[in-house]
Amino acid sequence: MGTAEPGAGRRTRGGRAGGRPALVAVAHGSRDPGALRTVTALLDRVRALRPELDVRLGHIETARPLLPGALAELRGRAVLVPLLLGRGHHVKHDVPHVLATAGAHLDARVAAPLGPHPLLVEALYGRLVEAGWRPGPGTAATSAVVLAAAGSRDPESVAGARRTAELLSERLGGVPVVPAYASAASPTVPDAVRALAARGRHRVAIASYFTAPGRFATETAAGAPWLAAAPMGAHPAVARLVLHRYTEALTRAPFPAPLSPAPGLLTV
Repeated sequence: MGTAEPGAGRRTRGGRAGGRPALVAVAHGSRDPGALRTVTALLDRVRALRPELDVRLGHIETARPLLPGALAELRGRAVLVPLLLGRGHHVKHDVPHVLATAGAHLDARVAAPLGPHPLLVEALYGRLVEAGWRPGPGTAATSAVVLAAAGSRDPESVAGARRTAELLSERLGGVPVVPAYASAASPTVPDAVRALAARGRHRVAIASYFTAPGRFATETAAGAPWLAAAPMGAHPAVARLVLHRYTEALTRAPFPAPLSPAPGLLTV
C-alpha cells in the first residue's frame, strides 16, 4: 500500500504562520488496502465539517505518507491528532519522538487520542446496528457484546478500553460488554466469547474497536459467533471527535502569536 488514495494528500492554505494550525491526523498504518481508503474517507468528512482547515495525514508505520514526511512539508503551526484509541506506546513515545525531530520550521503539539469518548460509543453503536443488532425487550437477557480492541501493555490504554466497554453497555441498555484484545492483553476475543457463553450469553456480537480495517480487525471479526460490526472508520461521530480533539488541544494552551519582524528586516 505505497500509493496514496484520492484525497489523501489534499492541501488547503492553513498551517502557515499566522493562519489556522494545520490538523495532521496520525494513523497507525496497515498493509490492508481498505485502511487507507477508510482513513481518507474519514478525513474527507473532517474537511467537509471544517473546509477552512488544512487537514493532512501521516502514518506511524507501513503506509505512506509516513508522519516524518508529512511534517517536513508543513511550515508554521500544527496539531497532531492521533487516530488511535488509547494512550499506549505510539501516543506516549512514537508520536512525540517524531515531533521532537521535526525541526524548527514547525510549531506543533499533540492532541489526546480519540478514546475513550462518548462519540466513539455512538460510532460503535451505529456499526452494531448496521451489522444487525436490534434492541428489544429480550436482548439484555440473552445477548452480549465483546469490544474487540488491538490490545496494549500500557495500563492506561487497557483502562480506556474498559471505560469504553462500560459506556457502550450503558448505550445498549445494560447489555454486558466485555473488552477483549487481539494482542498484548487479556482476555482474548475467543476467551471472552467462551466466558460469555458459559454465563448463558449465546448471542454474542463483536464490536470492532478499531479506527480502520486491518489484520487485527479481520481476525477478531472472524471469531464472531453471531454478528460482527465493521470498524468505526468514517462514521460521522468519529469525524466530529477528530475535530473535538483538535479544538481541545488548541484551547488547552493557545499558540504564541507570531513574532513581528524587527524594523529594517526584509521578509519574503
